[in-house]
Amino acid sequence: MKVAYVFPGQGAQKVGMGCDLYSSFPAARAVFTRADEALGFSLSRLCFEGPETELRQTINAQPALVATSLACLEAVREVNGSALPPPAFVAGHSLGEYTALAVAGVVDFATVVYLARERGRLMHEAGLARPGGMVAVIGFDEASLVEVCHETGTWLANVNCPHQLVISGTQENLAKASELARARGAKRTVPLSVSAAFHTPLMQSAVDGISRILESIPFADPVVPIVANTTAEPMTSAAEVKAELLRQLCQGVQWQRSVEYMVASGVAAFIEIGPGEVLSGLIKRINSDVRTVNIGDVPAIKGYGGAQR
Repeated sequence: MKVAYVFPGQGAQKVGMGCDLYSSFPAARAVFTRADEALGFSLSRLCFEGPETELRQTINAQPALVATSLACLEAVREVNGSALPPPAFVAGHSLGEYTALAVAGVVDFATVVYLARERGRLMHEAGLARPGGMVAVIGFDEASLVEVCHETGTWLANVNCPHQLVISGTQENLAKASELARARGAKRTVPLSVSAAFHTPLMQSAVDGISRILESIPFADPVVPIVANTTAEPMTSAAEVKAELLRQLCQGVQWQRSVEYMVASGVAAFIEIGPGEVLSGLIKRINSDVRTVNIGDVPAIKGYGGAQR
């Protein structure tokens, strides 16, 4: 049976994440120590103690989630290495794609934490220069929402699962889009607690900044195919990965299609590695026949018995 590892994106962070891992597993402790050293400040203390307003900031949340997700992976390998099946694919939701890079051997740990920090910084600065936000649209079909976006100057940012979509744009245009979507049958619209219009052309300055950074960083070919956010297709070369990291800042996350691709390729179990269970919930809504396992805290790691049960 094929297994995929999946990694959560921004929004999954919470104060206290990883603290139990740090206390319980030397392998997890080493991950947080390396993250602190790579960034030159105590990212671990921010994860464990907050404050929540500081952890939620894009520049902090992104490296914090990468570090915590990788700490989860190293902890379960320490305890249950023989029970953890190797992945046929890895994938991450938005920021989670950076975690997947490290797992697939594209860059080392210090580099991926640095890249996540820089991505967060550049996205925050892009949001200050061109303000915007994001809204979840529930109970509405994709084709109809695309029409709403075209009519209101907004963009489809995430296709998460059937009838759970996210749009991005300026606050003024999001208000128009939300009203129009509800008028055309959407069950509800929910503004998200984010600082900018992620996954839209409003992030172009972040693309320019990341592009300059990537020019100086060598990437290896993935040792495991990474299913790309923007195309829902596997990436097997360093060049493909670099191009994807630029695309995903301004284009939508095709999470539903990514999961459907992996299932069609034989994946029958998904191991969500990192805080929360958001991706497991989305995957079950996409395909209720597949197995999902979450590895995000000490009880889950100690109780892990394999994805093939």
